[in-house]
Amino acid sequence: MATKKAPAKKAAKKAAPKKAAKKAAAPKVKRKPNAAFMKAMTPSAALAAVVGSKPLPRTEVTKQLWVYIKKNKLQDAKEKRNINADANLQKVFGGKKTVSMFEMAKLIGKHLS
Repeated sequence: MATKKAPAKKAAKKAAPKKAAKKAAAPKVKRKPNAAFMKAMTPSAALAAVVGSKPLPRTEVTKQLWVYIKKNKLQDAKEKRNINADANLQKVFGGKKTVSMFEMAKLIGKHLS
């Protein structure tokens, strides 16, 4: 009797080569500013003593506050996140002597209309 040989197994298929072509980088699209932040708002009398009385967007009010804080050296030397309020800023910060920069944004919102 003739013995049949089992058919030879084919070599395992190699993984398909990965495509070397990379996707083209999407062109960067400039973000549109949120209209709510860009709306000019009138500061209260207490805030106007610091940033001026003309209507400004929230972003510009924050920038002007930082200009005032740095000019008068009101940023805490050790804890840079804190602002030591002078007489003008205490009116804005509700009488608090020290305010964190994150709390500052919340407190100035009450003085914009």
